[in-house]
Amino acid sequence: MLELSDAQIGGWVGSFVLPLFRIASMFMVMPIIGTQLVPTRIRMYLSLAVCMVIMPTLPPMPEVDAISVQSFVMIAQEVLIGVMLGFVLQLFFQAFVIAGQLLAGQMGLGFASMMDPANGISVPVIGQFFMMLVTLLFLAMNGHLVVFEVLAESFVTMPVGTGLLTNHYWTIANKLGWVFGAALLLVLPAITALLVVNLAFGVMTRAAPQLNIFSIGFPLTLLLGFIIVWIGMADILAHYQVFATEALQFLREMAQAS
Repeated sequence: MLELSDAQIGGWVGSFVLPLFRIASMFMVMPIIGTQLVPTRIRMYLSLAVCMVIMPTLPPMPEVDAISVQSFVMIAQEVLIGVMLGFVLQLFFQAFVIAGQLLAGQMGLGFASMMDPANGISVPVIGQFFMMLVTLLFLAMNGHLVVFEVLAESFVTMPVGTGLLTNHYWTIANKLGWVFGAALLLVLPAITALLVVNLAFGVMTRAAPQLNIFSIGFPLTLLLGFIIVWIGMADILAHYQVFATEALQFLREMAQAS
């Protein structure tokens, strides 16, 4: 009969299960993989596969008792680290969604909403379009590979069993302002152009009160809004590169222990 000692079980817990919790928690929260489009079972299989691949390159893990308060504390700590790393990526993707919502509200398309299959919420069509666009750009430019690299490096810079510093939470809180700033910077030219269009309609209404501006202003605003979005697509790649660089650099800084 096979008998396992407490030391052997603790070694297995430290070498495989603890890194698995960090990887799995990040995959459950991060965009693309952590959405409702990917079944939970597939996410767990992917977490197991990634953990088995990077496990030989990881530093020595602490030996803990499998059933003890210390092991549960370390598991909760690894889950928290993974959630923090995945939440940083969510901030980057949500910047484009907020940009689409701002633009949709300005061009009068805020009522045209659809169910987001990834998050299970209702969002404007423009925001969903930006979300799909940034997802394709992120995968095409190997952003997911950079995320896997940072995740593997986090086990060296932030080993299993080390405490989290408080400034990580404050850094994430300060990064929320970056999300709204990036969203506004992304659609500021389009919002300015639509504001000029609305001002022109106001002047027309003042000059000719008999003109029913609502019958022609709304469809014309929609048409001009689509044209402005189409023209603005020429600069979307430049904005994406800047925002993606800042987000991935912030993700790498979050993976540091200092």
